[in-house]
Amino acid sequence: MIDMKLLRTSPEKVVKAMADRGGRYLPALEELIRTDEKYRNVLTETEKLRAERKTISAQIGKIRAEKGAEAAAEVMERANKIKQEVADQESGLAEITKIIDLLSRSVPNMPDAAVPVGKSEAENVVVHEESSARRSFDFKPMDHHEIGETLGILDFEKATLLAGARFALLRGAGAKLERAIINFMLDRHAAKGYTEMMTPYLANRDTLTGTGQLPKFEDDLYKIRCEPELYLIPTAEVTLTGLYRGSMLAEAELPKKLTASSACFRQEAGTYGKDTRGLIRNHQFNKVELVWMTKPEDSMAALEQLTADAEDILRTLELPFRRILLCSGDMGFSSAKTYDLEVWLPSENRFREISSCSNCTDFQARRLNTRFKREKGGAPEFVHTLNGSGLAVGRTFAAILENGQQKDGTVMIPGALVPYFGVDRITPEKSR
Repeated sequence: MIDMKLLRTSPEKVVKAMADRGGRYLPALEELIRTDEKYRNVLTETEKLRAERKTISAQIGKIRAEKGAEAAAEVMERANKIKQEVADQESGLAEITKIIDLLSRSVPNMPDAAVPVGKSEAENVVVHEESSARRSFDFKPMDHHEIGETLGILDFEKATLLAGARFALLRGAGAKLERAIINFMLDRHAAKGYTEMMTPYLANRDTLTGTGQLPKFEDDLYKIRCEPELYLIPTAEVTLTGLYRGSMLAEAELPKKLTASSACFRQEAGTYGKDTRGLIRNHQFNKVELVWMTKPEDSMAALEQLTADAEDILRTLELPFRRILLCSGDMGFSSAKTYDLEVWLPSENRFREISSCSNCTDFQARRLNTRFKREKGGAPEFVHTLNGSGLAVGRTFAAILENGQQKDGTVMIPGALVPYFGVDRITPEKSR
């Protein structure tokens, strides 16, 4: 949520920030500015009426003593009339406040000064690339969809029978590999000081609104027909960040570092016909999430560390990857600065996103009312929240199959994963 104090004192900064994001949010911002100005004008009028009523009420006793009951009654009538006017004004203020709240939730976070200005992914910046693990194949590499079906560990036809398009069924060594990847990631992150959590796969509207998924992304969410209203989570970021909604943390508790594995559910509205093959863009997938909560002055350094923790998984699994700094027009709604990590897929001869690591500054904390108090005193402050995939499990699965495929049809398992998987390669089902 945008800081209304900043909007009132430096509206030009907020307007420029939304223009840098591509301009599509400017109409909502301009309406917010107009509505807030109306609110302040009505508030000023209301405060004048309150002051007038207070002054009149204080004079009634004196008037009654000096001029009699009739004169006092006239003054009281005026005071009661003002009281009704104040009530009407307050009712109007409440309605305007609701509109401001709705509009403010439709405006995204402001990009950090270090974020390059741009309109699309074409203007993102490659920060660094680690390609030493990129193989040269002496055969035409298959994509993970074909590898998985040839090995008998992926079955998209049966998944479609069960649930429809864009779902996957993992069988035998495939199910075991998915579980091995999750356990490896969680252990790796826990060893770095993350507290492992297991949160609900359902969340209420307040939690999703607090983290920025609602109201903007309602079409992408799966809503459950029940009372109270619930949604399937699109990422464990929602529940991990929402854990501290309405909380007042002590400075000594920060930073908080949390990790969780969860199923994620997304309708992928507007992406029909895009990445329909394989594991890249499914309606249900597993992901290991990383969430930080920090003091404001520490959040940018925390973003570097969180991103490095996600990179460590790729590096340890010997998967070629690169880090991308997203431009202002390509960032997520809640983010002030985002790095995308992209893994190499030999079948496509290109990098594909496998993690997105973002500093949301105080944007989510304002919506969630998550604050902290410094040990040396002062007013409570909003924490800064950060999140990142550490990593998307299905895409990691796909990258392992594609980068580890061998000419004889087997797939080599990265050494760090062997203790979790049990063997160093996957062989075709008939061979097993």
